[in-house]
Amino acid sequence: MRVSADSPHAVTFLMVTLFMDTLGFGLIIPVLPGLLSDLSGGTVAAAAAWGGGLMFVYATVQFFFSPVIGNLSDRFGRRPVLLLSLATLAVDYVIMGLAPTLFWLFMGRLLSGASAATFATANAYVADVTPEAERARKYGLIGAAWGVGFVVGPALGGILGELGPRLPFFVAAGLAALNACYGYFVLPETLPEERRRAFDLRRANPVGALRVVRSDTVVFALFGGLAIYFVAHDVNPTTWTYYVVHRFAWSPLEVGLALGVVGMSSAVVSGTLVGPVVARIGEARAIYLGLACCAICYFGHAFAPAGWALFPFIAIGAFAGLVMPSLRGVLSRRFAAEARGEMEGAIASLISLVAIASPLILTQTFHYFSSEAAPIYFPGASFFLAGILALGALTCFARVLAHNPELIPSGDATTLLEET
Repeated sequence: MRVSADSPHAVTFLMVTLFMDTLGFGLIIPVLPGLLSDLSGGTVAAAAAWGGGLMFVYATVQFFFSPVIGNLSDRFGRRPVLLLSLATLAVDYVIMGLAPTLFWLFMGRLLSGASAATFATANAYVADVTPEAERARKYGLIGAAWGVGFVVGPALGGILGELGPRLPFFVAAGLAALNACYGYFVLPETLPEERRRAFDLRRANPVGALRVVRSDTVVFALFGGLAIYFVAHDVNPTTWTYYVVHRFAWSPLEVGLALGVVGMSSAVVSGTLVGPVVARIGEARAIYLGLACCAICYFGHAFAPAGWALFPFIAIGAFAGLVMPSLRGVLSRRFAAEARGEMEGAIASLISLVAIASPLILTQTFHYFSSEAAPIYFPGASFFLAGILALGALTCFARVLAHNPELIPSGDATTLLEET
């Protein structure tokens, strides 16, 4: 049975789809350091460098394909683009699960990067069906779906990883295929024919996608802050697993269970707190609060004396979930309804552009300061750097929003700066 685009269940169906997608992704995280170590014949710290290379390839390919996918969703609708992405993801996991060498792992990431449209298209989907005043809350629910998937996925991946480092890849492939089938039958289209626009190659390329950023000085400044934030944020997906395995000798099961705590914390914040917090303190303050919590979390990770000490900072870091829903609410006011796919494509392009460099910077920082060549042994160096960058992003957003308070109808950024 198909569900209409204006049904209150439409976003619910999308959240279930994203939950299953994230579940599959989370499955492979606990076993990736061990698999990379086996295939490369090196240490966990050296495997982190290979992991950074995998993310570099993924981000480079995604940088060129994200604006294409965003504009295709504006031309043909959100539904077909989303389903194609999910189906391709299943193929990617099979390739990685069978990979006999590092080369095939890289090929799998290349394919995944070329089709990674799930979250960008999902955010455009939410903007299609949600009134402006409700968007921050609905974006928070999307983050909650990610968080819940990230609770179950890594924990299950850790358990399966005890049976074999490749098993989680095949389970992830099956879930992605099931996800695509589920979406085919229940996911409605949200962009009607009359609101679609012709595909334009000038927009469907990285430079074209970011042209909309350069043409608006306010958006350009906000994207500058986003770039700084994304580099900081990338420390978790690029380095965290290698860090805890290297420094605290955690097993795949321990890694999976800890990442389950990360996901649970994120789900609680995104699913239950984003709406009330934004309504109470405004989008500007929510952005600042989220970034301050990011910085505290990263500094705490950098200097944690033992594995148990990470958990309080994980809980604090979950409040980073306030940042993107609030900022997307701000940015969506600068784009017409028919151009929100382009907006999300531009955000995805920025994420990919930053992610081309950030995995290499962060994993190499971790590798260097964990090696004998370092003047100071400091495995937490990448997290310390991320904390500095989070504070830099906070400063950037504060300056921009203070001079453009009309972007924040639910809060007064200027007053906040005067108070602080």
